[in-house]
Amino acid sequence: MHDDIPLTVGRATRVLRERIQPAVHARRVPLEVAFAELPGEPIPPGEGLALDYAPFEVGSVWGAAWGTTWFSVRGTVPPEWAGKRVEAVIDLGFDVERTGFQCEGLVYLPDGTPVKSLNPRNQWVRIADAAAGGETVEFLVEAAANPVILEHHPFLPTQEGDILTSSPKRLYTTRHFDLAVFDAEVFELGLDVEVLLELQAELPESSPRRMRILQALDDALDLLDLQDISGTAAASRAALAPALASPAEASTHEISAVGHAHIDSAWLWPVRETIRKVARTTSSMTDLIGETDDFVYGMSSAQQYAWIKEHRPEVYEKVRAAVAEGRFLPLGGMWVESDTVMPTGEAMVRQFLYGQRFFEEEFGIRSKGVWLPDSFGYSPALPQLIRRAGFEWFFTQKISWNQVNRFPHHTFAWEGIDGSRIFSHFPSMDTYNSQLSGAEVAKASRQFRESRRANGSIAPVGWGDGGGGTTREMTGKAKRLADLEGSAKVRWEHPDEFFDRAKHQLPQPPVWVGELYLELHRATLTSQHKTKQGNRRTEHLLIEAELWAASAAFWTGAEYPYDELDALWKQVLLQQFHDILPGSSIAWVHREAVEQYERVAAEAEALIQRSLAALAGEGTETIVFNASPYDQRGVIPLGASVPGQDGDAVTVEETGGGCILDNGWVRVTITAEGLITSAIDHRTGREAIPAGTEANLLQLHQDFPNMWDAWDVDRFYRNRVDDLRAVESLTLEQEPGAVTVIVTRAFSRSRLTQRITVRAGSPAVEFAQSTDWHETEKFLKVAFPLDIQAEHTAAETQFGYTKRVTHTNTSWEAAKFETSMHRFVHVEEPGFGVALTTDSTYGYDVTRDSTPEQGVTTTVRLSLLRAPRFPDPETDQGEQTHRYAFVIGAGIEDATAAGLAMNLPPRQVTGSPVAPVAQAPGGILVSAVKLAADRSGDLIVRVYEPYGRRASGSLVFGRAVSAVSTVSLIEDGPLEQLPLVDGREVALSLTPFEVRTLRVSL
Repeated sequence: MHDDIPLTVGRATRVLRERIQPAVHARRVPLEVAFAELPGEPIPPGEGLALDYAPFEVGSVWGAAWGTTWFSVRGTVPPEWAGKRVEAVIDLGFDVERTGFQCEGLVYLPDGTPVKSLNPRNQWVRIADAAAGGETVEFLVEAAANPVILEHHPFLPTQEGDILTSSPKRLYTTRHFDLAVFDAEVFELGLDVEVLLELQAELPESSPRRMRILQALDDALDLLDLQDISGTAAASRAALAPALASPAEASTHEISAVGHAHIDSAWLWPVRETIRKVARTTSSMTDLIGETDDFVYGMSSAQQYAWIKEHRPEVYEKVRAAVAEGRFLPLGGMWVESDTVMPTGEAMVRQFLYGQRFFEEEFGIRSKGVWLPDSFGYSPALPQLIRRAGFEWFFTQKISWNQVNRFPHHTFAWEGIDGSRIFSHFPSMDTYNSQLSGAEVAKASRQFRESRRANGSIAPVGWGDGGGGTTREMTGKAKRLADLEGSAKVRWEHPDEFFDRAKHQLPQPPVWVGELYLELHRATLTSQHKTKQGNRRTEHLLIEAELWAASAAFWTGAEYPYDELDALWKQVLLQQFHDILPGSSIAWVHREAVEQYERVAAEAEALIQRSLAALAGEGTETIVFNASPYDQRGVIPLGASVPGQDGDAVTVEETGGGCILDNGWVRVTITAEGLITSAIDHRTGREAIPAGTEANLLQLHQDFPNMWDAWDVDRFYRNRVDDLRAVESLTLEQEPGAVTVIVTRAFSRSRLTQRITVRAGSPAVEFAQSTDWHETEKFLKVAFPLDIQAEHTAAETQFGYTKRVTHTNTSWEAAKFETSMHRFVHVEEPGFGVALTTDSTYGYDVTRDSTPEQGVTTTVRLSLLRAPRFPDPETDQGEQTHRYAFVIGAGIEDATAAGLAMNLPPRQVTGSPVAPVAQAPGGILVSAVKLAADRSGDLIVRVYEPYGRRASGSLVFGRAVSAVSTVSLIEDGPLEQLPLVDGREVALSLTPFEVRTLRVSL
């Protein structure tokens, strides 16, 4: 036979797009429209219903960026439509390629009842299943004119990302507000044709199944009268029916579909718009649940449920009802879909604690798994935290975005730094916004790596990122793909059911050990420095506020500020969302984030001061409160006492315009350029800086990635670098117990001042840096070459550290050219090490060099500032501050202690000493002291092993307690009752990096 495949495919494609799909709503009459444009921020629906409306001509423009327009819509059902399904069809000016990224609307009845959303892929509203001819139609649309920020690449800088700078120009032109008959038979015909067209494209070129599908399409189109689509649709469908009835092979891949929208809690829109996006999407999803029998929709993020509960209670009641029916699935058990690389361990615990408590209190359920499809890499501490929070599985897909290396598994066990394993799944479809297209379904089957023993994968189905969710077209496709020859099988299913089945199929799954490093978006460790600085500061302030409030309750009976702490934690947790903390959102988001961090910090400080006053009492002695689990300045950990002496003085020897500072611990040579050419540890006699090199060398790189400006840094950024040596001034400042070298520099369009301090009794060189940053597409780093032959670095992560090799033997190692840290990165060889600690820096890189004269040396560079122009063209412009320290002769214990000291500095007050609530043995650290979230009055003490070795000893309480038990991270239990010795002491034994949570009855 002749090759007629292109002819058939082209014919079917054109008829589908130009004849069948338009015929779904062929019979139309225009609706009468009026409008009211708000001058400012959105208003509650009740107020919107009462606005004064003026006539609006369809075809007119509306909506300045971030503005809200209310449309009042009226019409009458023509008598001849009686008994028909009637829908309103509305086009606000949509671009179907930008679902979730542009204008959207939410439809309300005149009494304020929310109906469903309008968006580019969901332009219809059901009026009546069987209309009465002549009946009046009336509804309102709350329309949001969100500007399109994410245009097709290249991404261009835009001022539209903040309402303070956006244009007043109206952005959208309405196309139609119509009342129409919904022709169900034509709609179904369109899905029949589309599914078969997409299926045949994925089949082998000359396979019998493909040929039969193509013939069926030709036969069906021969029966379709293009001038009477409605009248001939049934006959055309009948010709396609045999092709759609042919069952799938017994061994075919099985796809567990779950409706999804992945609504980013902020990104290219502010938080206030996300609240409305959630209301719109959930309205549509509850409506779709009502129109289907088997569709299930999953939504994560307790915060998003809390928003609609507060702001759209009518929508929330629909959600509650759908949850009760088992059709609307709360997923993930977290407050938001958080970044997992940068938050502290305690913040991750709170993500789980507040998320699961919300779901339990509101719906009486707990999530069994962690649902995180789109975070930018995953901490190696996460498996333990997931398991100890009571979860059974983990889901993501972002690692499919890797630039270089293809991840080897789809269903596997992920092992963390402590040895814990969590059963995990990556969808082989490589998307969290599936449309159930033929290409996606075929890809899921073709790519699945564990197909020798297992045969299933998950597909999150729906328009996402900016919301929208699943459409009736997608549920229609799923129905056809349930059992279809040549295709994977598709069924709507709760992820729990998929994981239960997958565990049975893979009782011994493959294992991945260590971090799930994303080979992309590496610059999110640095972009939007003030956001990251605010996160680090407020995390530690809240940990400290809990400690002192719990101590005050323990020792004085002071009232514990549950409500205040909960509210502050939830704000910080929201801003750990994976497009806020990583610095990849519009200017509006980060402006508000910084403002909120300042508010949280001020309120947390007030709580701390209130607790310290209760604890210190009326004494007149100068005491110091130490929130660190390590001794600081001779002050007991987690308590307050009189500080010790600082030790020997710091001597200064001026030389060649620079100086040598010596405090008996270290001898540091600083040049006239403010660079460190020598750092000698007196305890070992070791020199930390290789001869002929300079530490504290600030380096400026050109930084213009191929894509994703705020997200990415590409390897070639290293090819061009300017060393910032020029100095405007260098001065010395001396005070009792400390000497500071003050260096000022001007470079490019920016200025920078460094205060380099050596203190008595300390092996650290401290840096306090202030930068007036006015660069464009530049990357600022500070380099520390080290005379250390290090096989690896140890970078702090949650409740421990992760080791990374310093070489690039493989493509996996070479891809990690920018990596993450928390409060420290440690570099050592046997017998000697150094640490770099920071108060707000998360990114660093390492290079390994070798010369015949010096052998192997290791250079560590901290990542300080970037200047991408998209999506925020003013990223990090203006004053920026950093604090970091170079700790010489440091073991891993010293690094851990120094990192905590920098982030939990001691507080000096007047009063009386205060004993700690609990003291941990050496080798075990107390991470948190707080009162239980259930408000029982019980004390929660969390401990962990930080050094990667086994540890044991007795945890001693400040006074007698009645009982101690271990509980989960989210305070469930008891898991084990611990025997008390003398009413104050319990024995602990921890494995490497183990985290243990204790509930103490007072």
